[in-house]
Amino acid sequence: MTIVTDPALAAPFAPISAALSAIRVRRGPAATSGLAPGLVVPDPVGWMPATALARGDQLDALLDAAKQRWGAAPHAAAALAWKAYTYWLSLPAVLGWASARRVPLLDPFRVLVRFSGHQPLLTLGLRRATVAVLPSDPLLATGGATPSWDLRVVADEAELLATLRHTLLDSHLMPIMDRIRERTHLGQRTLLGSVASGVAYGITRASDALPGPTAETVATLLAALGVADLVTLERAPTGELNVRRKTCCLAFTLPEPKICSGCCIRSL
Repeated sequence: MTIVTDPALAAPFAPISAALSAIRVRRGPAATSGLAPGLVVPDPVGWMPATALARGDQLDALLDAAKQRWGAAPHAAAALAWKAYTYWLSLPAVLGWASARRVPLLDPFRVLVRFSGHQPLLTLGLRRATVAVLPSDPLLATGGATPSWDLRVVADEAELLATLRHTLLDSHLMPIMDRIRERTHLGQRTLLGSVASGVAYGITRASDALPGPTAETVATLLAALGVADLVTLERAPTGELNVRRKTCCLAFTLPEPKICSGCCIRSL
């Protein structure tokens, strides 16, 4: 069932915006620079549909931009481009689920992308706000004559998590992963490790603005996506949760090697 509501009466992205604001407070403006302001792109000129990446039509252009950005070898550029893409794409979905049980639908035809050889490599936005919600969501008590938001009502939390997995992973990221693996020797486990770490980082970075135990939220999302075995959370002496990857994004192979804070080879 799809219900249309008026933007003057409802703001489906308000909880996501609050969580993104919390990330900016903790980490600075660059920490949310890979997302279009307000998440929706009002004018698509200069943007491409994510379907062009899922089909492979524009994937080489993205990988070339990553090589320019980092001076990386082709396989490392692909791994780092994928890491950036999966983080920015997953962030609105996981923050929406964690903050208010609202999941923006991220099928490739709903997402717009632009990229460059500079910072940020990628910026993602939505053509339109289409959000999966539970029957108890207070947005369903509002309505109006101007159709600006689409709400898709799902039966329960299990279906909401299944919707998150389908729109984020099955429909969007897996086709792009297949195209990347046609071009490189990167393994599926390595690439899915970046999905897992992106989800975990997104939740831990916004923990101040999210209800419920952070570790439990991360565990639920990773289990729903089938990547729970690819990262662990470690409690720092300060009490904060740190993300530890079990796979590597290959940043250590750059001309100026980088060892990420949660890298599995950090001890080396």
